[in-house]
Amino acid sequence: MTIYSIKANLTNGEEISLGTYRGNVMLIVNTASKCGLTPQYEGIEHLYKKYKEDGFTVLGFPCNQFGGQEPGTNEEISSYCSINYNVTFPLFQKIDVNGEKVHPLYQYLRKQAPDGTELDKNSKLYHHLVKNYPHYLEGSAIRWNFTKFLVDQTGHVVKRYEPTVIPEELEHDIERLL
Repeated sequence: MTIYSIKANLTNGEEISLGTYRGNVMLIVNTASKCGLTPQYEGIEHLYKKYKEDGFTVLGFPCNQFGGQEPGTNEEISSYCSINYNVTFPLFQKIDVNGEKVHPLYQYLRKQAPDGTELDKNSKLYHHLVKNYPHYLEGSAIRWNFTKFLVDQTGHVVKRYEPTVIPEELEHDIERLL
């Protein structure tokens, strides 16, 4: 299995093969509209606009598994992102990134990059996870909203970034791959 054999549905229901993005550098992000990290949409959109002509794309995958922070319908999510953050990168239907119903894409991503960048043990997020969701700190689990995966033009997962890594910090890695 390669990342290009995986399919997912856009928020409008259209099924897309990730093979559509073959040859592009991809940033794949699980997102949420009601999270303290939601303002990252702005930085992610900035990266998308800055590098899309160079063969870069962002794929957003809303997820409601972290504190119920993505309760809306797919249509509501799409509208919210457009109105509040001018999101123009592809947004997909809400999925699970952990657990029994994990989407095949996230099964693949977690297998290819089981560990992310170091999660700051002094951060509010780390303390929140230790107190409320310690199982998210185990194994290859996605820790929270806005975990990011950088994929090169050949479909190889290059790096996993924890949620607290802001989009601007990815710019050098993106440029290196383009």
